[in-house]
Amino acid sequence: MNLSLPSPSTFRGSLVVPISHCTSCFQFNLRFHRSNRFCNSRWSSGKLSRTGRRRIACSVTEPDGDNQEEKEHKNEETQSLEDSFEQSKPPPVDGEQINKSSDENTQQNDTQNMDNIEVVSGSPLPGVKPQQLDNVIKIPKETIEIFKNQVFGFDTFFVTSQDPYEGGVLFKGNLRGQASKSYDKISKRLQDKFGDEYRLFLLVNPEDDKPVAVVVPRTTLQPETTAVPEWFAAGSFGLVTLFTLLLRNVPDLQSNLLSTYDNLNLLKDGLPGALVTALVLGVHELGHFLVAQNTGVKLGIPYFIPSWQIGSFGSITRIRSIVSNREDLLKIAAAGPIAGFTLGLVLLLIGFVIPPSDGIGVVVDASVFHESFLAGGIAKLLLGNVLKEGTPISVNPLVIWAWAGLLINAINSIPAGELDGGRISFALWGRKASIRFTGFSIVLLGLSSLLNDVAFYWVVVIFFLQRGPIAPLSDEISEPDDKYVALGVTVLLLGLLVCLPYPFPFIDETLTTF
Repeated sequence: MNLSLPSPSTFRGSLVVPISHCTSCFQFNLRFHRSNRFCNSRWSSGKLSRTGRRRIACSVTEPDGDNQEEKEHKNEETQSLEDSFEQSKPPPVDGEQINKSSDENTQQNDTQNMDNIEVVSGSPLPGVKPQQLDNVIKIPKETIEIFKNQVFGFDTFFVTSQDPYEGGVLFKGNLRGQASKSYDKISKRLQDKFGDEYRLFLLVNPEDDKPVAVVVPRTTLQPETTAVPEWFAAGSFGLVTLFTLLLRNVPDLQSNLLSTYDNLNLLKDGLPGALVTALVLGVHELGHFLVAQNTGVKLGIPYFIPSWQIGSFGSITRIRSIVSNREDLLKIAAAGPIAGFTLGLVLLLIGFVIPPSDGIGVVVDASVFHESFLAGGIAKLLLGNVLKEGTPISVNPLVIWAWAGLLINAINSIPAGELDGGRISFALWGRKASIRFTGFSIVLLGLSSLLNDVAFYWVVVIFFLQRGPIAPLSDEISEPDDKYVALGVTVLLLGLLVCLPYPFPFIDETLTTF
C-alpha cells in the first residue's frame, strides 16, 4: 500500500496570530479574534474523527476569572478550527498514479535524449558540401552504441564523449598506438558491422588539436553534380587555352589583339611554341593521373585556364574521391609538378646547349634572365661571359618555350588553397598549417600584383576558384614517409627558385678588376 502525505505547502491559509510564540500554528486557515488569550507552543493530539483523521487542537491557557460565556466561546473557536481543517484538506493522492507519472516523465526524457543523440543529414567535413536528400538520414542511438562499444576500443580509440556532428557523429577520446594502424582496425570493424553504409574519418580537432573520429553515412558524401556536362566545359576551356598558347608565341599579334581575326594565318607561327608548352602541361597532368590511379583515387577532367600573359595558368583538377591519408595526397599532388619540372628542365638545358636552327633564334636582352633565379643561374652557368648586362643575346626559342612551362608549374606549386602546392603543404604539415600558408601566399601575391599583372590575375584565380578548403582525408593524422616529405619539399623549392628573381649581376668580377 502506497501512502502519500501532503506537504506543508498545501496548507496555504491566512493565519493571523497576535503573539509570536504561536509559530507552531502557522498554516491553518484560521483567524483568531483579538483577545488576551495566547497559544502555548505545546500541541495536544485529539481522538480520531469519523473521517479517520486525527484532530489537532491548540491548548489555550485561560486567565483567572473566566466565566461560562468565555468557555462557550472557546468551544466555538475549537469547532471553527476543526471545520477549517476539513475545508483545507487536500484531495487524496494515489501512489500508483505518481509512479505512473514518474515513469512517463522518464520515458519522455529518454526519448528526448535519443533525439538529441540522433543526427540529421548534411556534411560536417571541410571541403564537402551538404547534399540535398529526399529523406532525412538519422543515425539511431543503438547504432551509436555499437560504434562506441564494438567498433572503437581500448586498443584503437578510447571514446570519452560524443557529439552530433550534422552528417555524422564526432567521437572524442584517446588515440592508442600508431594512427594508421588504429585507423585500419577501426575501418575493418566498421566494415564488418555495417558494410559500406558508413565512412570513418580520423581528423584533428581544430579547437584543441587533439585526434577525433567522425563517422558519416556514405549517402551524405555523394559527389556534387553540375548542370553543364563536365567534358563540355573542360573542352571549351581547352580550346580557349590552345588559342592563348598560340597567341603567346606570336609577338606581332600580342601587340594588337584586334588584328588576330584578320591575320589568323599568323597563328601557325606560334604552333611550335604552343606544342612545347602544351607538352609540359600534358606531362604534368599525366603525372597526377598515373599516381592517382595507382593509389585508387579518382580525378576529374582537368580544366585548363587560359592566360593572355603566359599562354595558360595550368589546370584545375578536382579530386572526386576521398583520399586515404596525407601520404597519398602528397604523392598525387607532387607527381604533376615533378613530371612538369623534369621535362621543363631537360628542354631548357637542351635549348641553351643547341644553337638556333636558323642561326638567329630569339634575340633577348640579358636582363630578362634576372626574372628567374633558376633560369638565370642556369644561363650564367652555361653561357658564362657571353651573358652580360645590357647586351642582347640570341638563344634557341626552346629556352623561352621551356621556361614558360616551368613558370606554369611553379605558379601551381605555390602553397595556397587547392593548388598542387597547397595540397603538398597540407600533406606535409596538416590542415591548420596549410590554411596559414594560403593566407600568407595570397598576401604576397597581392603585393606582387602591384608590379606584375601575372600575379594579379593568378591571385584572382586562386581566390575565386582554388582557395579551398581541401576535401577531408580519411586519416589526416598519420604523417607521410620521409622520402615523400623530401619530394614535397623539393617541389616547393623548385617553384620558389623559378619565381624568385636572380639577384646577382651578369658580370665577371675577375675581369673587371684588371
